[in-house]
Amino acid sequence: MTEPAWLTVMTTTDSEEKAGALARGAVAARLAACAQISAPVTSVYRWRGAVETEQEWQVLFKTTAERYAELEAHLVDAHDYATPEVIATPVVRGSSRYLAWVSAETAPEADL
Repeated sequence: MTEPAWLTVMTTTDSEEKAGALARGAVAARLAACAQISAPVTSVYRWRGAVETEQEWQVLFKTTAERYAELEAHLVDAHDYATPEVIATPVVRGSSRYLAWVSAETAPEADL
């Protein structure tokens, strides 16, 4: 199977303000063409031996596989969680015009 050219990458954080900062930072750095912030979700997870329940904001980034490593590094560096969720899902199909836009918007500055 060939490597996907585009990805959606998800993370979560504990406030709308932090979600916005993560989204703006990645888009400004051209690591994502777009980021969508979802309303609060309830996350239930095990952390340090206890089951926790918290409200979080999901951020979904649209990017290329080529920019993934840089996006992941940016999110881990900018995030205040000790172990932030960073999950990439391949885009196997999509509108050719939209995917071309994602590619153009995530092209490194030197390629423009």
